[in-house]
Amino acid sequence: MKSTTITRIWHGRTKAEHANEYLEFLTKTGVADYKSTEGNKSVEILRRVSGDVCHFWTVTKWDTVESVKKFAGEDYEKAKYYEEDARFLLEFEPNVIHCETFEF
Repeated sequence: MKSTTITRIWHGRTKAEHANEYLEFLTKTGVADYKSTEGNKSVEILRRVSGDVCHFWTVTKWDTVESVKKFAGEDYEKAKYYEEDARFLLEFEPNVIHCETFEF
C-alpha cells in the first residue's frame, strides 16, 4: 500500500446545452487554480449528460489536508466557486467530499 493522499470531490450541474462552454470555463479557472497550488498531485474532470442536465465532478488529489487548505481556505470542506459560475450552474452545493485515498 502506498502513502495516503487526500481526494477532494466537487459536484456541479449545468444545462446540457452549456456542457462544452462550462468545461472550457472550468478548465481555465478551477483546473488552473488546482494545478498552481502547491501540494496538488492531480486533477480529473468527470462529465455526464443526463437528459437536459450535465453533471460535472472535479476529482483532485492532494498530498495533505494543509495543501487542500492552500486552495480552498481554512474552511476547506466548503465548495469554492467563481463569480462567473452563476452563469452556468443550476445550484451551488455548499460542501465537497474529502476522502483518504490508498493506492495499491
